[in-house]
Amino acid sequence: MGDPRLLEQAQAVRQFGTPELRQLIGDMQDTMRALDGAGLAAPQIGVGLQVVIFGVDRNPRYPDAEPVPQTVLINPVLTPLSDEMEEGWEGCLSVPGMRGLVPRYTQLRYTGFDLDGNAIDRTAQGFHARVVQHEVDHLNGILYPMRIDDLRNFGFSEALFPGQSLQDD
Repeated sequence: MGDPRLLEQAQAVRQFGTPELRQLIGDMQDTMRALDGAGLAAPQIGVGLQVVIFGVDRNPRYPDAEPVPQTVLINPVLTPLSDEMEEGWEGCLSVPGMRGLVPRYTQLRYTGFDLDGNAIDRTAQGFHARVVQHEVDHLNGILYPMRIDDLRNFGFSEALFPGQSLQDD
């Protein structure tokens, strides 16, 4: 947090399946795996392209989360499917050691492309929808603290959740 690249609008990917794009996605997957993350956006590793990855099978950091398919999503577009929102605790590698209660749409549709330029069109709800919204926010220069309605629900993980070992998303 504080790096100006995290506040910029990411650029659309114009060419799919290139060695450079494959390398970027490989680097992102290695980073996410090493940190047991649920998702990662290219701007978080200093690359200003509209690329996010996400997915959760069984993850000790998210023991109650439903599975989220392992996904590479390029040039995403999100469409809420209802006005219903729900608050949930979020953290982020770009805001280390902190958590905040963030409102997110409970159901949405997301479209975009995979690594090879094949169309993706899915609906998501619950944790899946939250992860997609969090990662796509990074492409628009938005960090989750900017979405918190009440800053009394934002702070250091160890102060908010004493005795729990929480890592950043």
